[in-house]
Amino acid sequence: MRRMLVVITLAALGAPARAPAQQVEVTLPEAIRRALEVQPAMVQARGDTRNAGASRRTALGAFLPSLSTSAGASRGNRPVPSGDTTAAGEPIFLPPGYSYSGGLNASLDLFVGFRRLANLRVSAANQDAANAGLVNQRFQVTLQTKQLYYDALASEELLRVAEAQVRRAQQQLQTSIDKLRAGSATRSDSLRSTVEHGNARISLLQAQANLATAQANLGRQIGVDAPVRAVPDTVLPALPDTGPLRSAALQTAPQVLQTAAQARAARTQIWAARSQYWPSLSVSYNNSRTGTATPDLPLFSNYPERFTWRFGLSWTIFNGFQREQQQVSASVARDLADARAADARRQVNADLARQLAALSTAREQIEISRSNVAAATEDLRVQQERYRVGVATILDLLTSQTSLTQADVNLVQTRFNYLIARAQVEALAGREL
Repeated sequence: MRRMLVVITLAALGAPARAPAQQVEVTLPEAIRRALEVQPAMVQARGDTRNAGASRRTALGAFLPSLSTSAGASRGNRPVPSGDTTAAGEPIFLPPGYSYSGGLNASLDLFVGFRRLANLRVSAANQDAANAGLVNQRFQVTLQTKQLYYDALASEELLRVAEAQVRRAQQQLQTSIDKLRAGSATRSDSLRSTVEHGNARISLLQAQANLATAQANLGRQIGVDAPVRAVPDTVLPALPDTGPLRSAALQTAPQVLQTAAQARAARTQIWAARSQYWPSLSVSYNNSRTGTATPDLPLFSNYPERFTWRFGLSWTIFNGFQREQQQVSASVARDLADARAADARRQVNADLARQLAALSTAREQIEISRSNVAAATEDLRVQQERYRVGVATILDLLTSQTSLTQADVNLVQTRFNYLIARAQVEALAGREL
């Protein structure tokens, strides 16, 4: 009561009222765009593609020579070249001066047992796998966002169903009380109506809690630190043509493409392991210049040149079966990657068949649920009229009310089951329907 008095006093004095914070609202495309920007899984997938691109450049750079250069300057006194000494036998030093040095080094692997070619193919396959993984993750995040978006929409519609249930229960309670006062109903009718009204209020509270949770989850998904309301779309998408979808899905499914690229990379690793059986041939060049005169930068061309060419050959004859162990490990990894790729195709095929069946089933259930809602609405109207004239019992009326509430709930659930099944098909196939 004290709080109410304070509010009234402030309003009377003309104090500005604090406007309630406006809730953030997003459409489905906007929610997907935001989620793709902030979700850690997408950040990781984009990072994997960058790492794969860097590895690709490193594999290409292995065919180029390695270059390095150096330069230095020092200052100090030096003994005379003739080795003269003082009367006490101590060496004679020249006055302090500067000395300069510069160098250039280059090396190139001429042959490393085809290892660079194998690494190049491995990097190419890993890059394809990373790109496919990015596409796969994009569809997975899109699917998660759609599920949370549809959950928020469904919770909002279920809240309206719960509110309608409370209104019907309240009207029925009032009708029972009026009939009890008129002597045309028993006390049991009003008690049963009171219980039904209490149950409806409990359902309403639960629906409100579910809506708050769903909107909070949606806000987290799209990077908003507050509950977010999903803007409803009144247009229900039509059932897609699933005929050519099944055959094309195995060719475009991101999960299949990713595991196939990983299998190619594993097969190429075997050639990289076999390169250790070949000899390695390398060449290097070193050029250095040193002097005390002021250098001609940047080449130190006024100093005497010292250069060296070096050709090297190395061949590992035996290293304790380490090469054989690496060869076996590469073969095991290849077999596992091939098995995973084959299993991924089977899993996508099975999941696609299941989701297509769920999609068509949910579409038919929507029409059935709509018919049930219409029938339950008419049944409730008839039972209310029969109860008003004293023909039907309170139990008949409460049963009709429960049937209508359940029909409304089923209609909401079947509509969003259809939308979620459609989103899951899109995530499996890697394409928009």
